[in-house]
Amino acid sequence: MAEPRPAVPVLLVAAVFSRHADAIARARARLEETYGPVERESPALAFDQTDYYAATMGIDLRKQFFAFHDLITPDRLADIKLHTNALERELTQSGSYSEARPVNIDPGYLTLGKFLLATTKDQAHRIYLRDGIFAEVTLRYQAGAFEPWPWTYADYRQPAVLAFLQEARTFYHDRLRAVRRDGEASSVGSGE
Repeated sequence: MAEPRPAVPVLLVAAVFSRHADAIARARARLEETYGPVERESPALAFDQTDYYAATMGIDLRKQFFAFHDLITPDRLADIKLHTNALERELTQSGSYSEARPVNIDPGYLTLGKFLLATTKDQAHRIYLRDGIFAEVTLRYQAGAFEPWPWTYADYRQPAVLAFLQEARTFYHDRLRAVRRDGEASSVGSGE
């Protein structure tokens, strides 16, 4: 019988989108207050693969990805999604924006073999975590590159997103080696 082992620390990644650059910046700052400094960030990318969000968020949406320096344990994903939902509500209630939903924050994590996203929506390919939060393996790492599944959203298939995640994976690989060398307890973010 195989014995359970402690989880390997993972790289926290958040995708933040809005039509307001300052809303993305405010979301980033609030995320850094809780999860530590951003280590890697993507350029602000056009988020025009769907009009699903137009009614609540407006048009001309931009999406930016942030990978954090401090590694986390994977069992924190549900808490992080609940926290990012609260941050979205806070920015909405600030009164600074006219949209019903001025910002969307999608947290996930990256391992050497996959990229996961947290969601509140159930589907056949998603696993329930707790408190109304599900996890989806959005991309798999195969033959030296991230590859989509049939259910992978169109924006996560874009070359610029895949390139950013590849860069984040390289950072994660190096960071994971350092954590293992220096001792996991002192290098893994404990959270809020």
